[in-house]
Amino acid sequence: MKTQPRNDSIRNIAIIAHVDHGKTTLVDHMFRQSGMFREGQDAPERIMDSMDLERERGITIAAKNCAVTWRDTKINIIDTPGHADFGGEVERALSMADGAVLLVDASEGPLPQTRFVLKKTLEAGLRVIVAVNKIDRKDARPEEVLNEIYDLFIDLDADEEQLEFPVLYAVGREGRAMRALDEEGVDLTPLFETIIAEIPGPACDPEKPFAMLVSDLGYSDFLGRLAIGRVLAGTARSHDSLVRIDAENRRVPLRVTRLQVYEGLKVVDSETAHPGDIVVISGLDEVTIGDTICSSETTAALKRISVDDPTVAMRFTINTSPLAGREGKYVQSARIRERLFKETLLNVAIRVEESDERDSFVVKGRGEFQMAILIETMRREGFELSVGRPEVIYRMENGVRKEPIEHLFIDCDESFTGIVTEKLSIRKGRMKNLVNHGSGRVRLEFTIPARGLIGYRDEFLTDTKGTGIMNSYFLGYEEYRGDFPSRFTGSIVCDRAGAAVPYAIFNLEPRGRLFVCPGDPVYEGMIVGEHNRENDINVNPCKEKKLTNMRASGKDENVILTPVLPMTLERAIHFIREDELAEVTPLSIRLRKVELSAQKRHVIGGAKKKAKEEA
Repeated sequence: MKTQPRNDSIRNIAIIAHVDHGKTTLVDHMFRQSGMFREGQDAPERIMDSMDLERERGITIAAKNCAVTWRDTKINIIDTPGHADFGGEVERALSMADGAVLLVDASEGPLPQTRFVLKKTLEAGLRVIVAVNKIDRKDARPEEVLNEIYDLFIDLDADEEQLEFPVLYAVGREGRAMRALDEEGVDLTPLFETIIAEIPGPACDPEKPFAMLVSDLGYSDFLGRLAIGRVLAGTARSHDSLVRIDAENRRVPLRVTRLQVYEGLKVVDSETAHPGDIVVISGLDEVTIGDTICSSETTAALKRISVDDPTVAMRFTINTSPLAGREGKYVQSARIRERLFKETLLNVAIRVEESDERDSFVVKGRGEFQMAILIETMRREGFELSVGRPEVIYRMENGVRKEPIEHLFIDCDESFTGIVTEKLSIRKGRMKNLVNHGSGRVRLEFTIPARGLIGYRDEFLTDTKGTGIMNSYFLGYEEYRGDFPSRFTGSIVCDRAGAAVPYAIFNLEPRGRLFVCPGDPVYEGMIVGEHNRENDINVNPCKEKKLTNMRASGKDENVILTPVLPMTLERAIHFIREDELAEVTPLSIRLRKVELSAQKRHVIGGAKKKAKEEA
């Protein structure tokens, strides 16, 4: 049997890990030790976290490429997100790799997002190197964690070859790796050597016609659209005439204006692209992720990148509040539509559909966190918009309604087990496992409807006094588990336009938790707080104290108000009900009713109540 030729001068690897297991820090040290920075050069930390949101949150959101050179071998590193909501990024990142380094915390062990990304890696048939990181932690338990990793591989139906993975131990923040626990380790040489020895070079056949799969997109003000992907066969040169095959199998001719490859974090010009290279091609008018770029002799397109179906939908619409247009740069529905459809070009997991309502769009994705990141990104770009509550996407199979189910992992103190179990059972969660390590903390496993987790994270942190850890991944679709209340409290709604005053806020505090501070602009229909009871109430936060000749007007200044927790995007999305919206601008996040008029809301509420009684 003829063996397939391989390009041994290149290694394409993906680095996969759960959030906060040290992936980005390890990549920093790989850069430094491979000589990408000259001696004495001030090298930035967390090099791969290029987005502001990534640096702020300490997570990887978008898959990114870079390259280092180790002893004449070029190693293309693809940094993958560790959160299941960004699964589309994982799938397209793995399409460029021949192997993966799985990084696992020596204390926490393999967590849900580790499982999610590893599952995709094994399905792609990639060779895996396991690195147990942070072995210097006081609570490190590397031997037990390694056993848990073996169990995870078996659970994910890894074949015998995949189970024979090489194991390394690392202290990522010090840039040390070792092959055994009793070794000292001085640098990352064992990691580099293992990558070169264990990960195969990319398959190549220079004699075949050129073909590459578009796995990522970029844009340059000078070069226009950029297509990024791995060369699977043949060789291309700058200024070659090639063909792009799209999703409908149409063949569109193109001319390569510039060919670039990765060198460190930069892209540099290259005259030729060889099999196995990850290249950036410019000169395309239109291109989408999954397209094939090839020479004219190629007859069939490469297999497109497949992405799991979205499970959550949100309604995006223009801001129609009385304060609209004061803080945002882009407020028109046409600009919002253009931005959302641009996102679908760069993110294969996001889908946008036109809505029946005017100036409104339905955005579908993998989770509420992915939606929050998209909204926050648009907000920072100057957009002003309103968004509705996330809703899960149901399926009908043989006349039975099915809903997305999540596998939920909870790590918390033993004393909080009761309250966590109670809250999750109300949300139709079912306990699958309980593990008590005897250290005072327990690990609970549940299966729960995806809608049951919307808005629960903040409640969970309150219940566990901020010490609980919650992770989940998509399990599949099951029969609808029944209704449950999304919120046990009502809304405190403003009944007029004006500015909030201390006297009114002080007198409203016994009614519930307020969201506004003195001086904040308010309008009719704006939600200014959370009511202690289930019903909504209309209030006047602009009411001032009546003055008489018996009181001094300055007495108002003596009221002491409860500090207001600033409204965050995630809190806003979790809080709102079906008849409410979050108003998002570059400077503010406000909550409001869909119908602003108190009188009209009263009429609608009465009609709904009457219809319910008749039913």
